Amino acid sequence: MRRYVVIWFRHLKTDWMVRRQPELKELAFVMAAPERGRMVIKAANAVAQAKGIDVDMVVADCRAILPSLQVFDDKSELTEQLLNALAEWCLRYTPVVAIDPYDGLILDVSGCPHLWGGEKPYLKDIISKLRGFGYDVRLAIADTIGTAWAVCHYGVIAPIVAPCCQLTALLPLPPAALRLDASILERLKKLGLYQIEQFIKMPRKALGRRFGAIILTRLDQALGQEREVIKPIQPTEPYQERLPCLEPIRTGPGIEIALKQLLEKLSARLLHEEKGLRKCVFKCYRVDGIIQQIEIGTSRPSRNVAHLFKLFEMKIVTIAPGLGIEVFTIDAPIVEDVSAMQDALWNFTEGGNGTAIGELLDRVAGKLGVDTIHRYVPDEHYWPERSFKIANSLCEKIQTNWRTDLPRPIHVLPKPETIEVTVAMPDYPPMLFRYNGELHNVSKADGPERIEQEWWLQKGLYRDYYNIEDEKGARYWIFRLGSYEQGNPQWFIHGFFA
Repeated sequence: MRRYVVIWFRHLKTDWMVRRQPELKELAFVMAAPERGRMVIKAANAVAQAKGIDVDMVVADCRAILPSLQVFDDKSELTEQLLNALAEWCLRYTPVVAIDPYDGLILDVSGCPHLWGGEKPYLKDIISKLRGFGYDVRLAIADTIGTAWAVCHYGVIAPIVAPCCQLTALLPLPPAALRLDASILERLKKLGLYQIEQFIKMPRKALGRRFGAIILTRLDQALGQEREVIKPIQPTEPYQERLPCLEPIRTGPGIEIALKQLLEKLSARLLHEEKGLRKCVFKCYRVDGIIQQIEIGTSRPSRNVAHLFKLFEMKIVTIAPGLGIEVFTIDAPIVEDVSAMQDALWNFTEGGNGTAIGELLDRVAGKLGVDTIHRYVPDEHYWPERSFKIANSLCEKIQTNWRTDLPRPIHVLPKPETIEVTVAMPDYPPMLFRYNGELHNVSKADGPERIEQEWWLQKGLYRDYYNIEDEKGARYWIFRLGSYEQGNPQWFIHGFFA
């Protein structure tokens, strides 16, 4: 069953002003902007509204009513900025938060209130914290967004609408609770329809003909007969677990306990769905609104709690709890299927070396960085620089086999480097060569092996490769570009043998 919370900030911008300037709390003030040559009020605080001053009134007229009225310049972009910031703050209560334009938020809280002990303590926690920040808010919870919005803005009894009780909650409310246009509300008023119960049971065709299809859509959305789609401020992670705290957590051991509990819950879910995670993000929501997070990655799908905790353990020290952390979440944005064979390897029995190597690489990457580890696989090219590529993961399958019919160096330079050589005769290997300022006398040599350019990729001279060994026993892979018949060819060093 879906459950939605609607939060209404009754004086969003003026409450923000009071937070910045507490001395304004008891004074009547407004925020205004020029409009058609006049200053028009865009926001008024509760004190000003109590004295008959409201939005869309002209500042000059309001000063005649209240000479002590204070006027500040309105900031058109402020509402959006505040709602975005508050929506991000509300992510501690649910992963699905959307903005209700102008003055509110919509939260899809399905499956979340039980973490706080039920819907009543859940709503109490939200409203107490927002009012603690200085915002005048109302909120309501219901099965549909339409009913929650209606009760939030026009309800007078209770903010909690019991499941499947949308109709009962809507009946005594005015038509404006359905979020209808002003023109429709005016027509309803002229007909004496001041409550939803006075027209909700009228024939649908008659309602649609008289007031348009929008009134039917709003009724269906509020009653749950038509689903209303919201746009969250950030995509929802399908694999996420949450852990609220009765008291703010300020210590390292407390953070570790929370992390272990979340990893166990997430791993149990992954086990049930035969999946493993490749990336995991641990977020800590502090009481001051700041979000701290750390993340890890694995070389192969994993749901081993002990291994994942070790990867996080290296980074826990970077979390600054501040005044305390009130909610923890863990996300797995990247998951992959794990076969039964892979799952069996966790026991480190026969055949478990692949998993052990993967976990070792994860720990190395956690300490030194992911960019320090690379796995190379063969690629279908003759040209040496293109004969291998970096694998996407430890589990990537090889499409072609490594070449074993001819010797290849263990270390290939990304770009061949020029050397100076002395040869006895053309097409003979060098007798000596100079590399990085050091002279090497060649004691043994084998070759040449000719490798032609891949003409379908680029044009150029062929290479004649030699395997040579100097007097110290070091072995090198060098080549001559072209032949002596074409002039004085260049020589290069391209690799080193073990």
